[in-house]
Amino acid sequence: MNDNTRIHQEVSDYYSKKIKQHGDTPQGVDWNGEESQIIRFQQLSKLINNDVNVSVNDLGCGYGSYYDYLKTHVKNLDYQGIDLSSEMINSAVARQKNENTAHFLIANKPSRIADYCIASGIFNVKLERNDEEWWAYVQDSLNILDEYSRLGFAFNCLTSYSDAEKMREYLFYADPLKTFDLCKRKYSRNVALLHDYDLYEFTIIVRKTYE
Repeated sequence: MNDNTRIHQEVSDYYSKKIKQHGDTPQGVDWNGEESQIIRFQQLSKLINNDVNVSVNDLGCGYGSYYDYLKTHVKNLDYQGIDLSSEMINSAVARQKNENTAHFLIANKPSRIADYCIASGIFNVKLERNDEEWWAYVQDSLNILDEYSRLGFAFNCLTSYSDAEKMREYLFYADPLKTFDLCKRKYSRNVALLHDYDLYEFTIIVRKTYE
């Protein structure tokens, strides 16, 4: 695996500034608003097959908003939130201080294997990196999602099918077909590409299969 230390620091700095500016709001994790954030959570959660006794690793958890969503849908949830930004984790810990099923750590990968790994929005902001560098980083991160999930993983990306006039240089727009093909060939026979919801992005769901 490539040494992504510099990328981790750049991403941490970027999101630390965002949450300092906007607090624990969707804008604090660089989303437009709560409505679109809920839509993303709904798409990602299609990975989860049951509603009881579920363990989840949330890579790039921000201030823990996905935990808020999950705890209303899953009984006996065991959640670990992981983020590069100490500011994000501090906010998450403060926000969920009375919850005993949520644990948070500052890291680039989980500390345990869970049933599912989720990554929402972590591939969007490439900053000064070119697409080739960032795609390599995406692949390294997908390897982590695969390694630390027992039953499967899900993630989202901005889509290369976005309207050209709305695309920004500092953002990464992934090719959904290329991403699907990578996951299908490398991780599992059971892969879903969700591109039928009204956001400029797509969600990939990878379900683990065993011989």
